[in-house]
Amino acid sequence: MSQLNYTADQILSFAVEALEDVKGDKITVLNVSKHTDMMDYMVLCTGTSKRHVNGLGQNVFEHLKSKGLQPLGSEGRGMGSDWVLVDLHDVVVHVMTEEARAFYDLEKLWDIQPENI
Repeated sequence: MSQLNYTADQILSFAVEALEDVKGDKITVLNVSKHTDMMDYMVLCTGTSKRHVNGLGQNVFEHLKSKGLQPLGSEGRGMGSDWVLVDLHDVVVHVMTEEARAFYDLEKLWDIQPENI
């Protein structure tokens, strides 16, 4: 359980909703609960530009705060980065440009089949 008794599945739903609200592309959910105890889900999303990537990350951060959940932290927000990470305790959201996502290929790194959302 996370803050305010939200389950990992509820936090996941909030995060995906926040990404969809600002037109996140190629949203992929990886269930990593059997591979690490640091988180249950990893969400990957592609933005069309560095500015869009930042906006997506900011929207996730603000949307979860509006639900009463204080994100554990974030990296890359407001820096013109091609990769923004938002740590939501049981869910970690990675928002990247197309180029960064192809370069880092986290799906292959974790070698986990994505879940349908």
